[in-house]
Amino acid sequence: MVRLSREVNRRVGRVMHEYAMLADGDRVLVAVSGGIDSLVLAWLLVEWRKKAPVNYALEAVHVDMEAGENGPGAAAIQVGRMIEALNLPLRILPALWRPDPHTVLPGAASHDFCFQCARSRRTQLFAHARECGCKTIAFGHHRDDIIETFLLNLTCAGNISTMVPRQDLFSGRLALIRPLAYLDKVEIEAIGRELGLTPVRSSCPLREKTRRRDIHQVAEQIYQQIPGAKEHIFAALGNVRQDYLLRQTGGRRP
Repeated sequence: MVRLSREVNRRVGRVMHEYAMLADGDRVLVAVSGGIDSLVLAWLLVEWRKKAPVNYALEAVHVDMEAGENGPGAAAIQVGRMIEALNLPLRILPALWRPDPHTVLPGAASHDFCFQCARSRRTQLFAHARECGCKTIAFGHHRDDIIETFLLNLTCAGNISTMVPRQDLFSGRLALIRPLAYLDKVEIEAIGRELGLTPVRSSCPLREKTRRRDIHQVAEQIYQQIPGAKEHIFAALGNVRQDYLLRQTGGRRP
């Protein structure tokens, strides 16, 4: 039986508590892409329910980017087998939008395809949550994702922002939660290996050629050259000093 280490268990419990992620009676959709992060998240929420002071319902959902006339694609079938082993119900949604691999080329234009694809999948998840009466969607994003989103927005979008452990949308009618937000990718991969989970390879034609991949490599270089940089960057995202950011005053003294 796989158990979380005391430190990992502490951090998961801490982020759950600090961001009030789960409440009694919640119906939670677990977004499972097939990557190791989302697979570990699905397992974690199943196990957490056994000891949590609240009771919540769980359903996994996978947006199938390879669905055909004969049914789910190969990746969706693999995801289904692993989720079935967790005794977790899974809903497979055929993707409403898919990029044409013949028109997707690496480079600046790839950002538009990534944005459109992500937005379409997110919209589909939101619609499914509304239809099935789920007010919470859980994503497998971790600390590295949060930092790299910050760096991506900083360098490519010209704003200071990132994904957050809990985000309430539509006047509180839907909450996005990220229970792995205080864990690193390497920790999640280690848990996945213990569980014997095999990540499903993405069919995206740009999976290794995105701007996010470039940012990941930059972040790794920073961590190697500056000890403690990852911890300090993550801490900084919750320690914003508004008075020391640029503010336009219209040429007048404040």
